[in-house]
Amino acid sequence: MANHKSAEKRIRNTKTKRSINRYQGRTVRNAVKKLRETEDNDTLVKDLPKVVSQIDKLAKKSVIHKNKASNLKSKLMRRANAAAAPVAV
Repeated sequence: MANHKSAEKRIRNTKTKRSINRYQGRTVRNAVKKLRETEDNDTLVKDLPKVVSQIDKLAKKSVIHKNKASNLKSKLMRRANAAAAPVAV
């Protein structure tokens, strides 16, 4: 157990921050999954900026690694661009 008052406070803060980070990370993972599974191009184009913004915020706070954020955004953008491109006949 903690021997100092500051260590006890640090434990409380860490517990709170961990729960918030886990919640936000799970929310973003669900949003990315939903975006990947969507068939509607309008929904994909509409929701993409929101999800990208969420990913950037997590990377900025080091909840996820910046390269992971970059990879996620890249894959989502490729999917959106492929969906938006006209099909050649």
